[in-house]
Amino acid sequence: MTTYEYAMVTTTHDIEDKAHALAAAVIDSRLAACAQVYPIASVYRWEGKVANEQEWRVDFKTRADLVADLTALIKERHDYDTPEVIAVPIFSGSPEYLTWIKDETKS
Repeated sequence: MTTYEYAMVTTTHDIEDKAHALAAAVIDSRLAACAQVYPIASVYRWEGKVANEQEWRVDFKTRADLVADLTALIKERHDYDTPEVIAVPIFSGSPEYLTWIKDETKS
């Protein structure tokens, strides 16, 4: 099994201001080096019905060893019953950018 040093963690929010506030809180806590917030159209099943909603996606770049703490912070501050929190490994990237992620997150 391959172990990855870095990850991208994704969540969504229904209100842009909340997405930006969450992004700022995560960056301030040094659980991620950067966050990107952008609009998306989400189609999903919730409580037996298909929903089609505008949401704001937030992608966090972080170290793999911080994913559990980042997930806990997202769940603590999120107002969705079941917030999306998905982590995918970053298996490659420019060495300078990956070093920047490492330097900007808490040790």
